[in-house]
Amino acid sequence: MREVPMESMFEEIFTRNRCTDFRWIEPSGIRVAHWVRMKCHYGCGGYGACAACPPETPSVAECREFFREYSRAALFHFRLRLDGPDERHAACRAINRQLLSVERDVFLAGEERSFALFADNCSWCDECAGERRICRNKKDSRPTIEAMGVDVYSLARGAGYHIEVCVDDRQAMDRFGLLLIR
Repeated sequence: MREVPMESMFEEIFTRNRCTDFRWIEPSGIRVAHWVRMKCHYGCGGYGACAACPPETPSVAECREFFREYSRAALFHFRLRLDGPDERHAACRAINRQLLSVERDVFLAGEERSFALFADNCSWCDECAGERRICRNKKDSRPTIEAMGVDVYSLARGAGYHIEVCVDDRQAMDRFGLLLIR
């Protein structure tokens, strides 16, 4: 069931926060998989170093159950063309601020369950505490989509986006954020 008036209000919020490239999705179709978590565990420098990354996130089974509690979400697409790999975190920090602002505005519009998943590691602090219980920015930190075990490639392709692995730092980079609404 599609509630056009509410979605229209949300779309105005998205636009106001410069999040204009998005698709509405059904969270029940989100693939949560162990292989995604294994890519975090073996291959990501943030594993065990970031308070919003595994192992500080719920288990894969808990993540799967979490998404089942929602019936509406917006998948946001951000295309980045950077001069070098060192610029990624600063660019993604700005995106994460936008996502957090969208989450708050949707919350204030009456959707108390709104919850954003970031496009990149939290990175609010220059040096992360590494553990959720001692995080210095608990209010604003959020996990990435991948940290929640989500296959971002399948999610993006299922929403109609073209996405592929970047093999060169000069390639445009596609980043995705997610807002769970209701």
